[in-house]
Amino acid sequence: MRLSPKITLILGDPSRLDPLAVDQLEAVADFPGMERVVGLPDLHAGNGIAVGAAFWSPDRIWPHLVGSDIGCGMALWQTDRLARKFKVAGVERKLQGLDGPWPGDTRSALAGAGLPKDLASPALGTIGGGNHFVEFQQVEEVVDGERFIALGLGADRIWMMVHSGSRGLGQAILQIHSGEKFGEGMPADGEQGQTYLVQHDQAIAWAVLNRRLIAERFLRACGMSGEQVLDICHNSVTPHQGGWLHRKGAAPTDRGLVCIPGSRGDFSYLVEPLEEAADTALHSLAHGAGRKWSRNDAHARLSRRYKVADLQRTRLGSHVVCEDRRLIFEEAPEAYKDIRAVINDLEQARLLRVIARLRPLLSYKTRAS
Repeated sequence: MRLSPKITLILGDPSRLDPLAVDQLEAVADFPGMERVVGLPDLHAGNGIAVGAAFWSPDRIWPHLVGSDIGCGMALWQTDRLARKFKVAGVERKLQGLDGPWPGDTRSALAGAGLPKDLASPALGTIGGGNHFVEFQQVEEVVDGERFIALGLGADRIWMMVHSGSRGLGQAILQIHSGEKFGEGMPADGEQGQTYLVQHDQAIAWAVLNRRLIAERFLRACGMSGEQVLDICHNSVTPHQGGWLHRKGAAPTDRGLVCIPGSRGDFSYLVEPLEEAADTALHSLAHGAGRKWSRNDAHARLSRRYKVADLQRTRLGSHVVCEDRRLIFEEAPEAYKDIRAVINDLEQARLLRVIARLRPLLSYKTRAS
């Protein structure tokens, strides 16, 4: 396979490549002003733009390279609940009324995050659809014991991962800037570029606040407390080496620890980025396992093989709360790539070291309204 010299693929086995995703990378590499493109091991085709990729330009930004869910990312919490005292069935029963609007003081929460009150929305404090989730986990294996202890982490605790973003706010911002030609983007120092960046940064802050409120709701519902270990965004554009680094489904390596989830039926990995080869991958890591099948393909393939009840338990014995009868097929573990292969590729590229492996216990997506 011959690729544009602007493209770097972090992938051990070329047979795992999604040809459509590669075509999408090639198209972006041809954008005027685009200098570098990286495809990560979770690379897969998106809606015109490959997901699991990073893009660098010295002076231009493209809102659609960030996408509609600006600030989408992962937050990880270590709770005060001992794993041996965590009863999945009991916790599952307590997870009620969490899809509706957050009952707190929205304006005060926004003000505390430095956001204007006109960004108030009933979506604040809610997970949303698609691949977003809250997952309770326990430590399956501590891989780097010395580092794990140094970080003050507990192998005997229940952990909670929150995956969500800016909900409708990011979509609204993208719509405002959808008039520019697909490949041209905008000068970052121009009026439109500066306007987008202000709105983008507000959406990032909104998404971070959203994950915190979601975590607080779930912890309170379960009678737990917790301490945030990390919060990273994987849809963003940020200043980088004198230019602009767009990440579409890519975790940053300059924000400390990163959690890389598998599917809801597989392990997640707590990792620490390494700087030795970070520039090779534009200081980015995979943000998850990456889709193997599109949503429509997953539903078509799996709805013929399984009943809904079959997908409410995983091969690892974890429970799944998803009362959307279509979504439970679209987000089934089989629709995703092997997370172990993704992590192995990143290790082989010397981009990270694994600190711990986390086992899913209970994944929450949505209750029926």
